[in-house]
Amino acid sequence: MVRYTSARTTDRAPADTDRTAANTGRTSADTSRTSASDGSRTAAAALLTPRFRRPRRAGRATALGAAALALALPLAACSSDGGSHEPAGGAGSSAAGAAPSPSPTPSADPDAYRRALTGALSPLDSALRTVDGAREGTSLNKALETAATRAEAAADALQTAAAPDDALAGNSQLATALRALGQDLRSARGNGGRCATSPRVELDTAHGPQSVKAAGRALKALGYDASLRLPRTERARHRRPANGTFVRDGSRGGLGRLTINNGTSSDAVVTLTRGTRTAFSVYVRKGAKATVRSVNSGSYTVYFTTGEDWNGRKSSFTRGCSFEKFDDRANFRTVRVAGGTQYTVLTFTLNKVFGGNASTSTVPPGEFPS
Repeated sequence: MVRYTSARTTDRAPADTDRTAANTGRTSADTSRTSASDGSRTAAAALLTPRFRRPRRAGRATALGAAALALALPLAACSSDGGSHEPAGGAGSSAAGAAPSPSPTPSADPDAYRRALTGALSPLDSALRTVDGAREGTSLNKALETAATRAEAAADALQTAAAPDDALAGNSQLATALRALGQDLRSARGNGGRCATSPRVELDTAHGPQSVKAAGRALKALGYDASLRLPRTERARHRRPANGTFVRDGSRGGLGRLTINNGTSSDAVVTLTRGTRTAFSVYVRKGAKATVRSVNSGSYTVYFTTGEDWNGRKSSFTRGCSFEKFDDRANFRTVRVAGGTQYTVLTFTLNKVFGGNASTSTVPPGEFPS
């Protein structure tokens, strides 16, 4: 080490310094001899002694003591078997400069989390049971709104709950799924009008309930009960009366004839009205045609609706509905002529055709005849 080497060198320093001082003295003395007599040389030698020798000896003693102390300090840090020569201060400095390790955050108490989970989900579970038993209509819509609000509240509660480490991912997944469930419950509410899909059918294809089930299973596998009584759903139906079936039929006793061609991609119901009264409504499947006979003489407005899954109770399709009417009225006449009777035969094509002569207009669902 540097200090050790300096200390060893310092041990030889007094002799070398004396020689250096003596040489210096001789040089000075030689210079004095050149310019003075023997008496002057004696005086010069006497002057050199206090100036160079005695003060330097005191300085060398002090330096030697400091060097010895410097040697003792690093040697004390060395092992007796000649191991590490690191200064004691070096190891101490490294230990002092090291950053303290952060304390690990303790995991949340599993039992406390179970209680929080139960508190968040119990009100929602009660609301979902009400949805399950509600009748379709106003009662079901109200229950759906209540359940949607509680699903969002449960999601808020779970986001602020302290979950154990093993439940962190599942807790976050469940909170997200509950928000989606709330949106689906609110969107499923029926409007009570035509072409209204049943809320239970809407929920059957919604993603929110499925996400809640998946998140609940993941937490249950870890020992945390997140069970919910999700409301019953219904599969989408495809109710289709036979082609040519009269959905509604009034008295018919004339000779007129109406043929309907349905070239659209959906089933249709064609309704003829006279004033505010419905004369008849006939079901025509897609790609088919139907003929209505014995149409009474008169001027009729021709309406038609297309869609999927005919709900006879509501007299409407439940999915993919459209409501239209022909702008021109259908006029049926029956007259007697010589040798017989003349009557009207009309054909209406529901799909647009090249060269057709009939235009249609959209009708608000509420104005469509029942």
